[in-house]
Amino acid sequence: MAKVIGVGGFFIKFKDPQGMRAWYKDVLGITTNDYGVLFEFDGNLKGCLQLGTFEHNTEYFGSPEQQYMLNFRVDNMEELKAHLENNNVKILSDIDSYEYGKFMHISDPEGNRLELWEPIDDGLNNEEGTTTLQR
Repeated sequence: MAKVIGVGGFFIKFKDPQGMRAWYKDVLGITTNDYGVLFEFDGNLKGCLQLGTFEHNTEYFGSPEQQYMLNFRVDNMEELKAHLENNNVKILSDIDSYEYGKFMHISDPEGNRLELWEPIDDGLNNEEGTTTLQR
């Protein structure tokens, strides 16, 4: 039987798509193109992609109107936080640490809550080597 094998993209409406592409590039250091942001995988980065399923009334996304939240992997949370502060990015939470990584929440210029994650990939695996993630 044919099946889904991964996520091909996330598509988001913005009031100013060009301005948001510039913000993602300039503030978060993400490579952009004419269509948005493209992440390329070279096979050397171990990781996983979670499609989170939350209750309809969760407060985890911030505003009740926000129907999704992007989670970005980062390589140095403390350094990135200092960079974000220097760029006047609205930081919504302190850095929280768990056995599988550090998390922090910020807001983009259009008010969307974003989650930043510095993973500890070994913390994602249980004794059988399968991925487990609980918060």
